[in-house]
Amino acid sequence: MNNYYVLNYFIDVNQRVFYGYVFMAFLIAFLFFRPAFKKQFSKEILWHKSAQLDYAYFFISWFIKIGLIIPLLIGVNEVTLWTVLKLNELFGYTERIRVSKELLLLSYTFVLFVLSDLSRYWLHRLMHTVKFLWRFHRLHHSAEVLNPLTFYRVHPVENILFGLRYALVTGFVTAIYIYFFGAGITAIEFMGVNIVVLGFSLVGSNLRHSHIPFSYPKWLENWLISPYQHQLHHSKKYYGHNFGSFLAVWDRLFETLVRGKKKHVVFGLPKEEVKHSILGAFLNPIFKGVKL
Repeated sequence: MNNYYVLNYFIDVNQRVFYGYVFMAFLIAFLFFRPAFKKQFSKEILWHKSAQLDYAYFFISWFIKIGLIIPLLIGVNEVTLWTVLKLNELFGYTERIRVSKELLLLSYTFVLFVLSDLSRYWLHRLMHTVKFLWRFHRLHHSAEVLNPLTFYRVHPVENILFGLRYALVTGFVTAIYIYFFGAGITAIEFMGVNIVVLGFSLVGSNLRHSHIPFSYPKWLENWLISPYQHQLHHSKKYYGHNFGSFLAVWDRLFETLVRGKKKHVVFGLPKEEVKHSILGAFLNPIFKGVKL
């Protein structure tokens, strides 16, 4: 499958807006949140200037991705190989630890998921708390209405940072497992997708960027970030909370958690900062005075 084909976003099971995930999100919304489902498809939201920027930015940023971002990124394999070589250089060859294949797969899948989620939490939090990084992340928070394509409303610099995060964490964890347990390490997958990520994608990840108030029971929101908790993160009042991607334990541990009790939510940045223009989306972080 051609990874550079724009429609690949909708037919590749590894993409957030894979049609199966979007269908499941809409089905949940239609069955359990009918009034909000109708609102999501109202003219006021579908054709809001913010939504129009999402649609245009999604296609334009695709060209940026293949022309600029992908060539700049290091790959997981490069990080893995370099780390394995360094481990051998520093500590020498070690006898492989023998464990069952099932235990190895389970532990690798679990460790990779947890450390990847933790690294996402901290990078996301830094995008908010470091002024220089916030200049780039503001684009994502400038959305005044939310839809699944808002997920891709991310400045190229932020895309590069999160791409490097993925390569470094995945490569490092994989190298550790190869060093101690031998080659042939893979996460448990279904249709080429990490089984944990697949589960979250099927139960409403696309509702995170929507007006569907899908929250979990209070006890569960101590452990997992619900779509509504992420919507709160996009609000003007709670944008300094709920940095987690999947797990809520990091927000709870580092005191940034807000649970999904229904609140009046207003998305976006102050009006005077936002124009919803393509040019502003790319240039605002670099040149002051250019509105988003």
